Amino acid sequence: MDAYKALRDYAAIGDCHGHALVAANGDVDWCCLERHDQDPVFCCLLDQARGGTLRLTPQAVVAQERNYLAGTNMLVTRLRTETGVLELLDFMPVGRRLGNGPHDYVKLVVPGWLVRRARVLEGELGVDLRYRPSLAFAAKPVELLARDGGIGGDCLPTLFCSHPLAVAGGDTVSATLRLCAGECLDLVLAARYTITDSPLRLLDAMQATTQAFWQEWSAYNRYRGPYQAAVERSALSLKLMSFASTGAIVAALTTSLPEEIGGSRNWDYRYSWLRDSCFALYALSALGYSGEAERYVDYLSRCVRLTLPDIRIMYGIQHERFLPEVTLDHLEGYAQSRPVRRGNAAFAQRQIDVYGQVLDLAVLYEAMGGKLAEEDRRVLRTFVDVALRQWQEPDCGLWEMRDAPKQHVHGKMMSWVAMDRALRLFGANPAWERARETIVEQVLSQGCDSDGALLQAFGSASVDAATLLAPALGFPLSPAGLEATLRRVEAELADGAFLKRYAANDGLEGGEGAFLICSFWWVDALLAAGRGEQARALFEKLLACANDVGLYAEEYDVGSERFLGNMPQAFTHLALIGSAVNLELFARGGAAALAGSYADRARRAVGATFGPRGMLASLRQSGTIHRLSSSAASIMLWP
Repeated sequence: MDAYKALRDYAAIGDCHGHALVAANGDVDWCCLERHDQDPVFCCLLDQARGGTLRLTPQAVVAQERNYLAGTNMLVTRLRTETGVLELLDFMPVGRRLGNGPHDYVKLVVPGWLVRRARVLEGELGVDLRYRPSLAFAAKPVELLARDGGIGGDCLPTLFCSHPLAVAGGDTVSATLRLCAGECLDLVLAARYTITDSPLRLLDAMQATTQAFWQEWSAYNRYRGPYQAAVERSALSLKLMSFASTGAIVAALTTSLPEEIGGSRNWDYRYSWLRDSCFALYALSALGYSGEAERYVDYLSRCVRLTLPDIRIMYGIQHERFLPEVTLDHLEGYAQSRPVRRGNAAFAQRQIDVYGQVLDLAVLYEAMGGKLAEEDRRVLRTFVDVALRQWQEPDCGLWEMRDAPKQHVHGKMMSWVAMDRALRLFGANPAWERARETIVEQVLSQGCDSDGALLQAFGSASVDAATLLAPALGFPLSPAGLEATLRRVEAELADGAFLKRYAANDGLEGGEGAFLICSFWWVDALLAAGRGEQARALFEKLLACANDVGLYAEEYDVGSERFLGNMPQAFTHLALIGSAVNLELFARGGAAALAGSYADRARRAVGATFGPRGMLASLRQSGTIHRLSSSAASIMLWP
């Protein structure tokens, strides 16, 4: 473990297509340059010896600090030595497309670059530069050569540097440079570029455009509560996890970061789960965003039409239907946590909750002023039909258990959601109404203990943190049932402010940390139970466990205070947003303000987000119409 940096040391940058993780010392240890799910250019994160990295760091650093530029995903790191201070600015250029509408921040232009701009703020210092890329997850050899004014190789991006670098072959370029106060050094790692114009000449314009893009997008955020910094960072993190070419949203930016150090619960999250994406869009909608939901509806409709009559629980970010899981046995894994996986076998699982998730999103979409096309409504009818046909079947559950399918209570509640939202979308239907009533009867008779607490599955004696979602779904659980569920979850799954998902055997070896999303669900359930002070105190404890730039992984080890699992993780950040919004609603109207569906709460939070209704709602809420006309500064001019 000593050779591997702690996961909380990493910050994320990206361009809504690709991304990189930058360590606190400035090392770029993970980078997928053009697509979130591609083989990484750097994968030192998963193998210190084999994986590649990009390093530009002073010698003998004695202190370091970092922050994002306000309202952006552009990272500033300051590294201090005894003789000087070096500042690094890391970003991936992104901007709006010329000719698109003034509110279009989803159809984007990107050059496919990773940019590092270094500047000596004071003093004089020696700087070590090391560039070692990887191919095919470091399975193939690399030969670096001078190419077109930079350093490249077969199937590799090209590195450009404002200072001359010597290339002597092999897989690594190293140099030691002496820099003085005011001196700058620029690096560009370019997947695409025009040979006639070095990327280095375009950096001032790229930097300005990228900063304008992020800050303009952040201006749409209507949240004005006491947790603005955490909410804004979480929203920006979710935006990073979008894939603008199609509208997909990935579950996380990494693969195979372990749920237990040395363990085997290491999964590839660089794909688009229906459930996770819907949760992310519930959160963004409650902040006032609309474009991401509109784009995702188009993506989802295209994906589903490719697999009908089947509906997958997840798809690739370019509409891929098959995501076969393979192990990369040549990599040792983060902190010797094997195996490293590419792909995810869960794509073939049955998880009956996803139908209700999508139908809930459709209700939200229309409630916020969006218009569903007739083709989209036909696809949604298929979701209803499948939910009606499958709701009595066992499944793998939202936790994707790899043992025998069960009658999961959360899945039954989501089937109730599917029927309820179908009635809201399409009107009266006796079959849907009967199913909705029957599901409630079965959950309350077969899915509860003698005190009325919701259980993990029919016939189970164990509880599941996912049942804390009952009030958020509008599921008709009595106040006594909610209190009983809270008591059992707290008694059996809690460790301080943190919750395990469940305690039951799930068919996998090894252990895992506390799931951070579950703690935010706990906050929401406490609010629904009227326990506002307890909920706020819990929420603030969760805020305190973010890393120094406000990011979260999937899980948390209570004993070591270590992040576990893939990061940054959409589940955690979207849940933080949801709880922050719910705390504001509770402050205004108590538990009654949280009643109903995600659509109901989003309407109470921001009114509407689409079209004239959205602009009017923004005016009423904040006194301004956010970005009635976008500035030209955020337009990316790129061939």
